[in-house]
Amino acid sequence: MAIDIILLSAGIIFLLLGVAGAFLPVLPGPPLSFAGLLLIHFTDYAHIPQNILYTLGILAFIITVADYLLPIWGTRLNKGSRHGVFGATIGLLAGILFFPPLGALIGPLAGAWLAEKVNGKNNKEAARSALGSFVGLLFGVALKFAFSAATIWYALSGMIINMP
Repeated sequence: MAIDIILLSAGIIFLLLGVAGAFLPVLPGPPLSFAGLLLIHFTDYAHIPQNILYTLGILAFIITVADYLLPIWGTRLNKGSRHGVFGATIGLLAGILFFPPLGALIGPLAGAWLAEKVNGKNNKEAARSALGSFVGLLFGVALKFAFSAATIWYALSGMIINMP
């Protein structure tokens, strides 16, 4: 019984960290959310079907990989360079640290633009690259948040279904 409470508490913490990880690049949101769901599954308080666990495990992996590739894809699609991707990532971190929460939106744009400008692109090319990187980052955030919300949904529904 005590182990169930510990697992349930840890699972809830991991689920919440997964939601935070959707917005904070230093936290791996989907793996944390999935770990939280697994912890809750192994308690007597919830039952999540195995096919859901397998599907969400695979999705956690795919979304985690995609999150790293989407800004690159968005930048490349708009004829940006790897400098723009790097600048967008640094801008996102700086924006979150120094100007939350608005900095999470403005930081990637400013970082990608500045990195492209420093590397010799004109304003139009730098802006295009910044926009592509920004759209890729936003799409990654949306995917991670949707995944985290789904894991919370399955954890709650698994607990509700298992209620006496």
